[in-house]
Amino acid sequence: MEKILARAKKVAEAAEVFTTSVEETSVQFETNRLKHVEGKQSTTIALRLIKNGRIGYALSSGENKDIDLVAMALETAEFGMPAKFAFPDETTFPEAEIYDEQVMQVTPEQMIKTGEGLISPLIANTPEIICQAGVGRGVVTLELMNSRGGHAKYNKTVFSLGVEGTVIHGTDMLFVGEGESSCRPITDIRYVVSETLRQLELAKTQASVPTKLMPVIFTPNGVANGLISPLIAAFNGKMVLEGASPIGKRLGETVFDTKLSLRDDATIAFRPESRPCDDEGVASRRIPLIEEGVVANFLYDLQTAALAGKESTGSGSRDRGLPSPSPSAFVIAPGTVSFDDMVRDMKEGLVIEQLMGAEQGNVLGGDFSGNVLLGFKVENGRIVGRVKDTMVSGNVYQLLKEITLGKEARWVGGFLQTPHFYFPSVSVASK
Repeated sequence: MEKILARAKKVAEAAEVFTTSVEETSVQFETNRLKHVEGKQSTTIALRLIKNGRIGYALSSGENKDIDLVAMALETAEFGMPAKFAFPDETTFPEAEIYDEQVMQVTPEQMIKTGEGLISPLIANTPEIICQAGVGRGVVTLELMNSRGGHAKYNKTVFSLGVEGTVIHGTDMLFVGEGESSCRPITDIRYVVSETLRQLELAKTQASVPTKLMPVIFTPNGVANGLISPLIAAFNGKMVLEGASPIGKRLGETVFDTKLSLRDDATIAFRPESRPCDDEGVASRRIPLIEEGVVANFLYDLQTAALAGKESTGSGSRDRGLPSPSPSAFVIAPGTVSFDDMVRDMKEGLVIEQLMGAEQGNVLGGDFSGNVLLGFKVENGRIVGRVKDTMVSGNVYQLLKEITLGKEARWVGGFLQTPHFYFPSVSVASK
């Protein structure tokens, strides 16, 4: 890294070198059996420079050591976008508890046993179920340095597990499943198993819902795959800058129910998306996005912030390309109502665990429309069975004007902590 940076500084006004190394082991089960145990190692190194006021960029994997990154980046700078930012200088970063050496001490044999422990209770409960399961562990090393003296380096461990089950009866297909992730080893799989068994139990009886507006509860999983994508897009500073965000001009205004508060937080201990700094060397922080219904902030990387006349929020993330604004972990503050009380409040309604295809609508406008992959009907305050051939649709911004939030929040997919969402009126359509 030092040699590449030194060469780049001789031919460019400013430069930055960024490298990541990943070592991971995964155990995969298919059709109730162990499919494979796989280990991978990869390294990438990227150079971003500013030449004649324009951005140049080049990327190489660890296998391509002969690639001249400086020459490649200089070539792309001729056609690059104008650089409006300055690289950060030497910065103090917050302590980030994201590394646990015990993760890499978990053996493949132990991971296989964990996978078997996810599947066997489901088969015992439902012999015809076909399961897929996965257990993974890994360590990521990230380092960057730039020509202004900015330097960051950290190690992060990640451990994840999950199970999915399919039950087929003729043309009917039932999908159930749950998962967890952490920067620490996950040794207690009881929640994942019990939650999947709960879904199987509730799905034993079938029920139907009419086509009309009705109360709907989104579980944390339902919130994650049905409602969050429009918010991720809306709070992206690049979308705001381009005028594509529907809330881009409403900073400081009450747009949502006052019970709703949302923050992006990369400082939470032992969460897979946490980090001491972003991928540009800007210190991580808690960023309030919605404060009691009021739009409070947007997410910016260095370039987008400079174009908008703002400061970077430490939200620059890379995916084999130039950094762009991206959330680390969305955290939605819980409410005061239990899930059971939400259900008891319904005379007739719907509980949504999983939606399919909800992101195919006008995401920027907040519209969603999806098939209920797993959902349950509520009658007279109790869940009576699983629904089939049912769709829900609506607009996130309209729904979030009136909401009841559950008092228990749960992490979903490592990127979202959310309680249950209870809406009094959602459009439901059933065949």
